[in-house]
Amino acid sequence: MQEPVSRAGAYAGLVFAADTSVPRHGALLQRVQEQGSAIRSELLFFDLEWVAVEDRAAEALLADAALAKRRHLLGAMRRYRPHLKSEVEERLLEETSNTGSRAFGRLFDEVMADARFTIERDGRTASVGEEEALGLLHDADREVRRGAAASVTQGLRERSRVLAFIFNTLAQDKSFEDRLRGYADPMDARNLANEIDGPAVRALLAACEARYPLVQRYYRLKASLLGLPQLADYDRYAPLPEAAGERSFDGARALVLESYADFARPMADIAERFFSARWIDAELRAGKRGGAFSASTVPSVHPYVMLNYTGNLRDVMTIAHELGHGVHQWLARERGLFEQDSPLTTAETASVFGEMLVFRRLMREERDPAVRLALLCGKLEDAFATVFRQVAMTRFEQGMHAARRAEGELAVPRVNEIWLAANRAMFGESVELTADYGLWWLYIPHFVHTPFYCYAYAFGELLVLALLRRYDDQGAAFVPQYLELLAAGGSAPPPELLARVGLDIQDPKFWDGGLAVLESMVTEAEQLAAGLRS
Repeated sequence: MQEPVSRAGAYAGLVFAADTSVPRHGALLQRVQEQGSAIRSELLFFDLEWVAVEDRAAEALLADAALAKRRHLLGAMRRYRPHLKSEVEERLLEETSNTGSRAFGRLFDEVMADARFTIERDGRTASVGEEEALGLLHDADREVRRGAAASVTQGLRERSRVLAFIFNTLAQDKSFEDRLRGYADPMDARNLANEIDGPAVRALLAACEARYPLVQRYYRLKASLLGLPQLADYDRYAPLPEAAGERSFDGARALVLESYADFARPMADIAERFFSARWIDAELRAGKRGGAFSASTVPSVHPYVMLNYTGNLRDVMTIAHELGHGVHQWLARERGLFEQDSPLTTAETASVFGEMLVFRRLMREERDPAVRLALLCGKLEDAFATVFRQVAMTRFEQGMHAARRAEGELAVPRVNEIWLAANRAMFGESVELTADYGLWWLYIPHFVHTPFYCYAYAFGELLVLALLRRYDDQGAAFVPQYLELLAAGGSAPPPELLARVGLDIQDPKFWDGGLAVLESMVTEAEQLAAGLRS
């Protein structure tokens, strides 16, 4: 019953993401959401009656061999027992979400997809979309970066009233539902969905924050490499000269597939299908949703990848990242609709692993120390964005939701303060965060669509560094274990799945291993820089 609903939802969502400017696309998405809600409302009784079963009777049922394939799913459903309401209330929440949180999420997508940013370059003025404007922050010319940052700020300022209203409304909507369902903390619902407990998340966040000085150490090094006394916020992604240059889509395809094949031919074969079967939408278009994602859709179809390819090395890594998701989703589809998708905590594993495979191939092949340094710096910045920036964004969300609940509707300057405080804790004095940068929370889609998603990125990056260490120790013997991990999808809790490859993520010190790898990479960058100066 659910698969046709999910299939229609996947189709409507992808059509809308491909071009949000066409009214019928939005109308189709809304219609599918409304029909889906009506169908899910008729099936709510199953969830409610199942979680209401007395524990001893439920345990006996779960022990029955006939339920072996769905044991984890059914067991996981029962964790929501304290938070589910009556059937009438659940129906009401499902139906009203289409005119509430889902509607405001759609509005956010439409506003940002329609946004145009004025860029002046080489004596010409151009109006570009969000992805192109943000992409210019990776330009080698500082004036281009400065201008792009100013253009993004201006575009966000012009839309700040409606975007801030969306954020305020969704934060209040979440506050209401958390109270109704009995979640004590704004992150509790996300942690439950991620099958991880609060103390483990707090340990992850604290371990990363304790290494904020590593971020500052790196950005001081980068400032010296660029010949600047201090980086401005628009300098963070400035490429070192040796890493600049355009990269064709065909070249990126070859590099990613070769890197995947180095590790496991089956991974490369699956990834190649995304290109040959045209499961990738990579072109830049007006009206297209910004960012990148891989949609798992339903087991009877296949995943689709959406990119906005501008041709720099960062975009090559994005292809590697999203194809990692795609391979993961393809392998896990045999688990069926309800268990093909992993919790967010492990959903980023294959994507970040794919990036690291490409990075390692580039480093193996490159002999020029200057180019190696440029590649290493680029990877460090990606890793810092995936670990430390996501932790800072999680702290921002915590602060924003707490302030919204305590103070009522928040004015833009108040949210700017919370955003800048969370980011300044990470950068310290190593990067100048201007007042303009205070507005840059306004374009982050995760805050709108999936509150408290961000810490899963840090989880995934540090987990991958641990997996790579296992691979380095075990060699080819590790490959089938890794592919089995991906094929398992969401069929078991993350601690159980990762224990199968020898990792104990419940150990509070687990995260220190991955963070130590990042520190060693910073040390290597410092040594390469010193060698070039001598």
